Amino acid sequence: MRPSRRVTSLRRKFVRTPGSKTKKVFAKKKNKKPVCAECKKPLHGRKEGAKTKRRPERPYPELCSSCSRKKIIQKIKEKF
Repeated sequence: MRPSRRVTSLRRKFVRTPGSKTKKVFAKKKNKKPVCAECKKPLHGRKEGAKTKRRPERPYPELCSSCSRKKIIQKIKEKF
């Protein structure tokens, strides 16, 4: 095994070759689904691993809609 492949950022995948041998292939890990920063619920409408694509244009894009609504109301109440 090459030392450059001996890292935890790559996952090991076993593939069967046409010569009926099993070979270890190194592939990138799949990204996890994005979750809300407060309640840890999965965010809807966001692809796995898409950090910039399909990000909501509203304030607090890292929160789900209910948590962002609570946060906005809390900020308004702090002003008055």
